[in-house]
Amino acid sequence: MDLNLFRVFDAIYRAGSLTEAARDLHLSQPAVSNALSRLREHFDDPLFIRRGRSIAPTPVADTIADDIQSALSLLQDSVHRGQHFEPSASQRRFVLGLGDTMEFLLLPPLIKQLSASAPGLSIHSRRLRRDQLSRHLALGELSLAVDVPQTVDSSIEQRPLRSEPLCVLMRADHPLAAHTLTMEGYLQARHIGVSGRREGALFEDIQLQQQGFKRQVQVRGQSYHAACHVVAASSLLLTLPQQLGERYADLLGLALHPLPVLTPTLDMTLYWHRSANADAGHRWLREQLIALAATL
Repeated sequence: MDLNLFRVFDAIYRAGSLTEAARDLHLSQPAVSNALSRLREHFDDPLFIRRGRSIAPTPVADTIADDIQSALSLLQDSVHRGQHFEPSASQRRFVLGLGDTMEFLLLPPLIKQLSASAPGLSIHSRRLRRDQLSRHLALGELSLAVDVPQTVDSSIEQRPLRSEPLCVLMRADHPLAAHTLTMEGYLQARHIGVSGRREGALFEDIQLQQQGFKRQVQVRGQSYHAACHVVAASSLLLTLPQQLGERYADLLGLALHPLPVLTPTLDMTLYWHRSANADAGHRWLREQLIALAATL
């Protein structure tokens, strides 16, 4: 049996769409449809059935999916196993999935370090799509990703990277800036929130609501960089990770205060696909990221 058919099956299973699978594999949709027909004939099962605008796996497809994914990962391991990696001479390209915060904090020191130890490496940073994280890692579209803890596919490896408390930024001449920020003052003020998601409660609002508090979010943005400039030009408060707050307070001359309520830290996790476990270059880059995150 043509092993490429299993790659097609895996792509369809992860994407839930023949069109998306074709795009992921850089194949035409007729080629993917033909491969699926051969798979259906071999397994004597439709494997995927139409459900609304997407397709859903049959019980047979669910049964064989893990074995196929494991076999493909094993083959990928075999390709990488025993490879020698010399950072100073490597010309490899790695794609990092980084959110706004970690790109700002992690990318500058990483590039500085690589410029000295691995000048030939190419690093591409891409914005994360959280709902597609497992898929993008499995398909090799991302080499590594850093994001909040979340449920991922069983083929995705993960390691806690760092934890940060939250703080509050405001204009240096804000009426609340001259004194210790109280919970009363925090709740009476107006706020700007940041999220990469189109809708849904923000992390800090969920934590506040669990303790019986509710704040006034007047503006919701997508970027901490933009939000910090909004803070500098308005009376809005911004709640954000401590390390990021310290950087922007210095850059823009803003006042920084601890969040006046105890909340869980904002945790970040490093993710990669298990097929990269035996890849010496990938392992080297993971170690650099872990070491850098500990020094931020």
